[in-house]
Amino acid sequence: MKSSKKVFVAMSGGVDSSVVAGLMKDAGHDVVGVTMCFSISHPNSKKPSCCGVDGIGDARRAAQILDIPHYVLDFAADINDFIIEDFTNEYLNGRTPNPCVRCNQHLKFGSLYKQVMAQGADYLATGHYGKIVYNEARQQYELSKAVDERKDQSYFLYSMAKETLPKVLFPLGDLNKAQVRELARKYQLNTADKPESQDICFVPDAGYKEFIRQRVGEQVFVPGPFKNERGEIVGQHQGIANYTIGQRDKLGIALGVPVYVYKIEKETNTVFVGPLTQLYSNGLIARAFNPLSMDIPKTPIEVQARIRYNAHVVGARLTYLGDQTIQLDFYEPQKSVTPGQAVVFYDGDVVLGGATIEKAI
Repeated sequence: MKSSKKVFVAMSGGVDSSVVAGLMKDAGHDVVGVTMCFSISHPNSKKPSCCGVDGIGDARRAAQILDIPHYVLDFAADINDFIIEDFTNEYLNGRTPNPCVRCNQHLKFGSLYKQVMAQGADYLATGHYGKIVYNEARQQYELSKAVDERKDQSYFLYSMAKETLPKVLFPLGDLNKAQVRELARKYQLNTADKPESQDICFVPDAGYKEFIRQRVGEQVFVPGPFKNERGEIVGQHQGIANYTIGQRDKLGIALGVPVYVYKIEKETNTVFVGPLTQLYSNGLIARAFNPLSMDIPKTPIEVQARIRYNAHVVGARLTYLGDQTIQLDFYEPQKSVTPGQAVVFYDGDVVLGGATIEKAI
C-alpha cells in the first residue's frame, strides 16, 4: 500500500477511529470518514455510545479537524434486522448472544463494507485492535491478534468474510491505547480524552432485561421451575431471559449452599442450578462455523480455543461435523460454556476461525 489509495474510515466518534483517520491522511491517502447511524438515542444516559447522536457529532467534528469529508449513512434497518432481533430472540430462547460479533459480520464488514466498495473505496479502515497480515507461505491474508493483548479485539472479528481481508485495514494493530491517545493529542482531536464505550450501544442504562421488556412485553417472561442436578424442583424462576450460564447472583432462591445456573432448557421452560462442578464441560458443539484463516479441516486438528472474550485460550481438538458445525473437545474441562456465545480458534496469534456455541457436551 505505497501509492495513494481511497480509504473510507468507519468513524464512530471515539478516539480510536478518529486516530485511524489521521493516520490514513498522514500516509497520503484520499480519506473519507463515514459514520453508521442506527437511529439509537438514550438521552438520559451517562455512558458514551459508539452510535448515538453524540457519537455522530464527535465523528463529524474530528473529520473537520482533520479536514476530510464526512458522511453519515443510515443503517437503522440493518441493526434491527441483523442484531436487535437476534439479540432479543436469543435471550428468549435461553441463550446469551454476542451482538458485537454479529455487528462486525453483518454491519461493519457486511453492509458498510459493501456500500463503501460500491462507492469506489480501495480500503475500509476501522479502529479495531487487530491485525491483518499476508501469509507468504500460504499466499493468503489472515486475521491476527493485536500487539496490545489487553485491547485485542480479534475474538469479535472472527466472523468477517474471508474475501474482505485484503480490503480491510486495522491501523491500530501495532499500537497500545496510550500511544493512540498521544496521537489524538498530536492531531488535536476532540476525542483525545473521550472515555471508551464498552456497553452494547442499543441497550439503555437500565439493562438488557428492561430493553427486552420494552421491546416484546412482560408477557414473554414466563415463570417456571428451578431444578437441581437430580431433577428436583427447588424454586421458581421469573422467565428464562433473566438468566445466563454461570449466574449465581439474583436467583431469588436460598438452598443453604451456593448454586449456579448451569443449563437453561427452553422446551420445558426450566432453569437448572447446581454446585460449581456442574459448570464444567468436556467440550461443545458449535454452529455457523467460519474458517476465516484456514481451510475446513478434513480430519481433527489441534487448536487453542477461547470460549468467551477475555477468557484464557485453552488446548482442544476441533472436528468438523459438516453443515458448518464443529465439535470441540477440551484437553481440560472448561467452566461456563454458554450457548449463543462465540468460540474462537487460534494458532498462536492467528485467528483460524470461530463459531457460535450451540451446547456444552
